Amino acid sequence: MARQLGERTGVPVICLDAVWQAHWKEKDVPLFRALITEAHAADEWISDGNFALASFDIRLPRATLVIWLDRSRAACAWRSFIRTFKRDESHRLARLPDVLAFIWNFERVYRPRIEAARLRYGPEVPVRRLKNDRDIAAFLSSYVGAR
Repeated sequence: MARQLGERTGVPVICLDAVWQAHWKEKDVPLFRALITEAHAADEWISDGNFALASFDIRLPRATLVIWLDRSRAACAWRSFIRTFKRDESHRLARLPDVLAFIWNFERVYRPRIEAARLRYGPEVPVRRLKNDRDIAAFLSSYVGAR
């Protein structure tokens, strides 16, 4: 969705999954933060990814909208599984159990943490929740030219 929005608006897309390297550990978070600070220095950008606890303090104070893709567990699990087989994809089959555990525990564990960080660093930033492909398509078609 971020790629499509970038193509339609001409705004650069920053994919956080492409910045974070699969071999990095917690000690690499400062480097990650430096890289995303630099990447988000422009006046306009579309930031694709979560990494809320490591980056919301950098991104949200300058954001104009948060788009939350609020998919079902089943949809997220299926997409994660399919991603492991795509060429040039950083997600690997060996990590799939960790990803599925994240998805399964998301509502109970991770959403409250992400929401707390969002309220701390960007309480005034509007949030648009998109639940399915129809919501995404409607958003994309209504957003074109709205810059």
